[in-house]
Amino acid sequence: METLSPQVSISLIKSSISSLLGTKKLPIDRNEWEGYFDESGHLVKSKDFISSNILDRGLDPSVRPEAWKFLTGYYPWRSSWDERLTVDGMRRKSYDDLCRMYEKIQPLLETEHRGFMQARSFINSDLQRLYTRDLRGNAMVDKKQLEKILLLSYVCNVKAEYQQGFHEMLLLFQLLVEKEHEIYWLFQFFLQKTEHGCVIHIGVGKNILMLKAVIAFMDPLFAKYLDGRGSRVVQSLFPWFCLYFQRVFKSFDDVWRLWEVFLTGKPCRNFQVFVAYTMLQMVRDHILREAMSGDDILMVCNSLIDLDADELISEACSMYEHLMKYEDKIPGELKEFFT
Repeated sequence: METLSPQVSISLIKSSISSLLGTKKLPIDRNEWEGYFDESGHLVKSKDFISSNILDRGLDPSVRPEAWKFLTGYYPWRSSWDERLTVDGMRRKSYDDLCRMYEKIQPLLETEHRGFMQARSFINSDLQRLYTRDLRGNAMVDKKQLEKILLLSYVCNVKAEYQQGFHEMLLLFQLLVEKEHEIYWLFQFFLQKTEHGCVIHIGVGKNILMLKAVIAFMDPLFAKYLDGRGSRVVQSLFPWFCLYFQRVFKSFDDVWRLWEVFLTGKPCRNFQVFVAYTMLQMVRDHILREAMSGDDILMVCNSLIDLDADELISEACSMYEHLMKYEDKIPGELKEFFT
């Protein structure tokens, strides 16, 4: 099988990126978003049209709270204003019912369920370390609310359970929308929509396997080098996937920008793997030049911070498009990950 020369591959990618990043496109603002609906509140633009524009341009912060309700599945794409009011009422009632159920069984959980007490201990420990004020000293975090939602999520979601770092993810939903039931359901739908990709025992291992397969196909020289440094080198990058790259950006807006692209499912399924591959390519030459070991590789990967989401998305799209040029040569098991 024909393999890709790393030097040729990277030079092609850099040339295509330069044109993509030449002019930064304006995000979908409130006026444009409202123009997507008719008088009854039905969308007159297709889901594919909106998703493609979100991938290409992103959402203005004023649009994000409502748009995310469509992207996560909180609202049906073909609903009217009245139908969405009904859906919101049902979401609120369902959340209130869950809260009442939780209050009833909480004493039993505290005395009979070791896992619950352990999860609550982890949650309290995580929340204590969470920074609670903005640059002006104003409180921006309701820790009691976060604790309540995280415990309820643990009780109601057997698959996802509680994972260290979920408090940081949930914080972004608390900052995104105002009502408690909206925070809860958006967080739940986000986990489901991304196929639990950020959950260690469900999705992270799958993401690592996909990343190794992409490296092996697109950059066999680098793949061989990493394999020579130990089988756990790529696996040590699991923090990227656990929080969906939350700690590599310079602002919450960048995190929201990337996550809304994940929610669109564009340009492909499991796009987070191409984001990780793109980040790894940023330090590839440095790793090879310095002949780094496993610990040093992890250290230089962890040094990737304050990234720009628009640039990272554009570069990752270029990586995906370059892979698709060799579609007829892609192994079947690799192709299945992204189509």
